[in-house]
Amino acid sequence: MMDEDLPKKKKPFEIGQDLSLLSAGELQETVNVLKQEIARIEAEMASKSASRNAAEAFFKR
Repeated sequence: MMDEDLPKKKKPFEIGQDLSLLSAGELQETVNVLKQEIARIEAEMASKSASRNAAEAFFKR
């Protein structure tokens, strides 16, 4: 099988990219992916904050 026969992978969204090139469906998909990523980042921030707060409480004794 040749590389040309394989379906082309969709280019991932890049911050600042020209949105006029995306269809409405692609824009919605991008919004969904970005919302999931924001939730993942916020969860990591909360975890780091909790760890820091626990360490600060431990060392303030």
